Amino acid sequence: MRMIRWLVCGLVLTIAPIMAAAADAAASAATVNELVGLWKAQRWFGPDTHGPLIVQRSGATFSADMLGRILPVHMDGGELAFDLPNGQGRFRGKLQGNGDFLGHWFRPGTLVNSGESVLRVLLKADGANRWRGDVAQSQDEFTFYLLLRERPDGSLSAVLRNPERDVGTQIGVERLTRDGNAVKLVGKRRGQKAEQELARGIYDAEDHVITLTFPNRGGSYDFRRDDDASEFYPRGRNPERYRYRPPPARDDGWPAASLDAVDIDQAGIEQFIQKILDAPMDSADSLQIHAVLIARHGKLVLEEYFHGEHRDRLHQTRSASKSAVAVLVGAVMKAGAPLALSSPVYQMMNGGVVPADPEPRKRSMTLEHLLTMSSGYFCDDSNDAAPGNEETMQDQTAEPDYYRYTLNVPMATTPGENSVYCSANPNLALGMVGRATGENPIYSFDRLVAGPLRISRYNWPLDPAGNPYGGGGIEFLARDFMKFGQLMLNDGTWQGHRILSHDFVARATAHLYHLRNLYYGYLWWSEDFPYKRRVVHAFMALGAGGQIVTVVPELDLVVATYAANYSSAAQKDLGHHYVPRSILPAVRERGDDKNAPVIDQEYQTPYGASTDGSRVSEKD
Repeated sequence: MRMIRWLVCGLVLTIAPIMAAAADAAASAATVNELVGLWKAQRWFGPDTHGPLIVQRSGATFSADMLGRILPVHMDGGELAFDLPNGQGRFRGKLQGNGDFLGHWFRPGTLVNSGESVLRVLLKADGANRWRGDVAQSQDEFTFYLLLRERPDGSLSAVLRNPERDVGTQIGVERLTRDGNAVKLVGKRRGQKAEQELARGIYDAEDHVITLTFPNRGGSYDFRRDDDASEFYPRGRNPERYRYRPPPARDDGWPAASLDAVDIDQAGIEQFIQKILDAPMDSADSLQIHAVLIARHGKLVLEEYFHGEHRDRLHQTRSASKSAVAVLVGAVMKAGAPLALSSPVYQMMNGGVVPADPEPRKRSMTLEHLLTMSSGYFCDDSNDAAPGNEETMQDQTAEPDYYRYTLNVPMATTPGENSVYCSANPNLALGMVGRATGENPIYSFDRLVAGPLRISRYNWPLDPAGNPYGGGGIEFLARDFMKFGQLMLNDGTWQGHRILSHDFVARATAHLYHLRNLYYGYLWWSEDFPYKRRVVHAFMALGAGGQIVTVVPELDLVVATYAANYSSAAQKDLGHHYVPRSILPAVRERGDDKNAPVIDQEYQTPYGASTDGSRVSEKD
């Protein structure tokens, strides 16, 4: 009996730690499993000012009626102007020859979009001496999706997705850790080898809320469980099978037609869209496509939106805005303003007189050098040491006027010697537009570009001095964004109205410089795509994250995309592969067999031979 008791005690002592360890492991697994799944957090940061705006004249004085307030309107530099109290916004507008007020609402910055920006506001006659319009600004929103999955070792992998800025990919989120109620996001920032804490917070097990704090993005965010209909997915986790429908005709200048009417294979495009809907969303580098539009023979034939985006929502275009600035420059020259490609930068920006003491190389700098990124400034956006780098310029506070800031940037090379990607160049070109016309460049854009193209809404960022910024960041509706490509395809005309000269369009889309492995013209990129058994030339407006207008003149084709891969390598796939692989195979020419299967094309992108930003020789 004594031996049996000894054996039993020994067995208990042996099994007890094992059982305790198993219980601890089960408790830990339960803790981990409790967090597995998809979570969403969203906050809104204003501004709250929106709605009807009425301007009324009584004799020689004007007043404004907005938000229940009657505000005096004064004259400021030829513009009628009023400000709402407490920095809620301000209005500037001019009475046009047709009797309308063309104005702009200056939208204050917020915690997530710190800079001021401008919205177009058109006030139409609404009775005698009375004009009415709408300030149609939306609130800044910031959204996070958090996908947590259990790894084989019991830890939690994390994908943090942010459609507005792609913050999760930018900071390198990889996993979530939990210690009691304390949680942390951990990962590696770009260029770093060691893991670090990226965000911290708590988990409220009773209310099932994960709270994480992002100090530079508005503070704390409460994450709650999201379901299968989440906009984290293109159209829900289990989307219905895609069936093509032609886009609607709207009062925006786009005639609409079907794919078949313009000889594009419907089955091939349906296959392409279905791939977008079925694409896995479990990686930080998953393509986040927001919109795809196709036009052929001047007709809009495809318009599809994903992840909750829609046709009436403005979207960030990032550096694709540079191509819109090029269009404005060409339109101003076509309209007869005293501005030419050969206009000296320093003379134009200094009231027609060259400053007495610029660096000698700056004297030879022209508008054309700004449009081709060949100004010679030490301003490479990829070089943190460059004083003209976009982030350096925007982070400093000593000089709020970005035009003046850039004019003082030192030179690195002689103008025209080579091309370096530098957002300060197109911004300074926009400043030259203002000097040449004697008005805010936004008015020139409205009159010469937005008006003829029937672009009624946009949001244009400003520098701290109140100048429109030309380096990127304009927001357009997708259908309006695409019009810039159609305008260039039409040799500078839109519905019979000439906006750009033939020579300007030809130069803007030509192979003038090598830049970042592609060809560059006047703020438009060029690339050759494989098509069937030959190569077709294409030119593009390119913006970080997948904001792209692609034009293939030989096929009379324009494709526009919006996406949210701002910090992800996936944007390269969208920019260089989607059109040739998934859209061009569906485009038919005369004599093509309509019953032939459409097959995605695999290829290596044919970059230019030089990657150093050098000027392209005549033989190239």
